[in-house]
Amino acid sequence: MGKLTAQAIAARALEIGDAEGLDAVTIRRLATELGVTPMALYWHFKNKDQLLAGMADHLIAGFAPKPADRRPWQEQLRDLMVGLIRTLRAHPCARSVIEQVDVITVPNFLAIWNQALGVGRDAGFNRDESCLISRYLLNSAIAIADAPAHHRAGRENASAVRAKLIGLQSVPPETYPHIVEMAVPLVEGPDPELYDTFGVDLVLAGIETLACRRLGSSS
Repeated sequence: MGKLTAQAIAARALEIGDAEGLDAVTIRRLATELGVTPMALYWHFKNKDQLLAGMADHLIAGFAPKPADRRPWQEQLRDLMVGLIRTLRAHPCARSVIEQVDVITVPNFLAIWNQALGVGRDAGFNRDESCLISRYLLNSAIAIADAPAHHRAGRENASAVRAKLIGLQSVPPETYPHIVEMAVPLVEGPDPELYDTFGVDLVLAGIETLACRRLGSSS
């Protein structure tokens, strides 16, 4: 094989983590997979913590902000949230990597975190509120990425779904009219794409509404 790079190691580690979980990701396992000695990997990552940092950096590289992004703050926040959701969705082990890694050791994570904080300030929020915005964005992205709308297929057989649907449609419509009306989407769940876009819109609309209130109260 060609010259072994940190990016190639991180990419293979993510493949193993996605398939088998992070416990399966070890320097020795990676060395075997890549056809090199463990010492060749230690040149790039001296221990598991450094490897996790490399994996996190590789994950986030795809949507890390470019220098001097002058777009409206709403567009920047949307790109950050959508990018994180896509990354979490594409890599089942991504959430565990992000939760276990020391973010101080991940340049790309620091870049998007710094951007989110700065965007909050640009939108008129104070320091504490900007910190909360960055946390809510991360937590909301994790919740959306892990939505049942994307994992339901194959978990329930057709008869179980039909039984649930009949049950909801059988409740007294005069008492529970909305449940009866919406029984199908309640049981079958929303379209996955709608779930994602609506969720992002909902979170960002809330932030934008608060920003408008700040602007109105200061004028």
